[in-house]
Amino acid sequence: MELFNRPIRHRINTIWMVLCLILIVSLPFILSIGLFLKSRLLLEDHSLFDLLFTKVWKPGDGKFGFYPFIVGSVWVTLIAMLISVPICLLTAIHVTQYTRKYVLRIIHPAIDILAGIPSVVYGVWGILVIVPFVSRYLAPIFDYRTLGYSIIAGSLVLSVMIIPFMLNILIEIFRAIPVELKEAALSLGATRWQAIKQVLVKKALPGIIAAFGFGLARAFGETMAVLMVVGNVVKIPKNIFDPGYPLPALIANNYGEMLSIPQYDSALMFAALVLLGVSLFFNVIMHFLISRYNKY
Repeated sequence: MELFNRPIRHRINTIWMVLCLILIVSLPFILSIGLFLKSRLLLEDHSLFDLLFTKVWKPGDGKFGFYPFIVGSVWVTLIAMLISVPICLLTAIHVTQYTRKYVLRIIHPAIDILAGIPSVVYGVWGILVIVPFVSRYLAPIFDYRTLGYSIIAGSLVLSVMIIPFMLNILIEIFRAIPVELKEAALSLGATRWQAIKQVLVKKALPGIIAAFGFGLARAFGETMAVLMVVGNVVKIPKNIFDPGYPLPALIANNYGEMLSIPQYDSALMFAALVLLGVSLFFNVIMHFLISRYNKY
């Protein structure tokens, strides 16, 4: 009754804000339902287990095994995270705790520029620089011959792409920690590194977990730059110098051409559904870990 006792302008503002909130909250469910309905044709003819864990991909014969694409996505994403996580964390600590303030003012615009570069530009850079580097210098170290279009090339390009995203978050997290916490630790006889490791990092741990979790979700779904350098060969990679074929690349390479084939179209929608499910899973896990940590 309180809502109807307010002036009409207040009621209209309240209603449209509530509707916007409902829309935002319901968007993941709307996307999931839409992709599921589009994937239903494929799911009616194939079991979920066969789709996720079968290695054979022959759409012309009705065989849709997504396992090579899932493995390729996991390889590229995890290696990219292994490269970018220590760089982001140590850089954030250094620029917020060790350098002068003017250094951070210089770095921030550079990070923003890197974050704003289109992914296709990163892909071209990967073709011109990373692929030859892998082929001519990195692979021979391990006595391996490759054209350079490989899992490690995709991971290197992807790690550069997600560094600005995670680094921006980490810098803001460390800057938000009250300086009194560090000063209290130093006054008790701790060294600067001990204060950072034992006080600041522990205080910032929920935010660090969130930054890396969101970076992982974003990396898993990155498309254009990765597909340009990863090789796009449908097979399970055995090492980092083998080519791969991540799920986003599968959708980007085939969707426009395969709309006229209903089951193929359904298979690509299923790939998008898997990507959405993985992204939602990582986000839910990150929120769960943060809430568990905050309880203690």
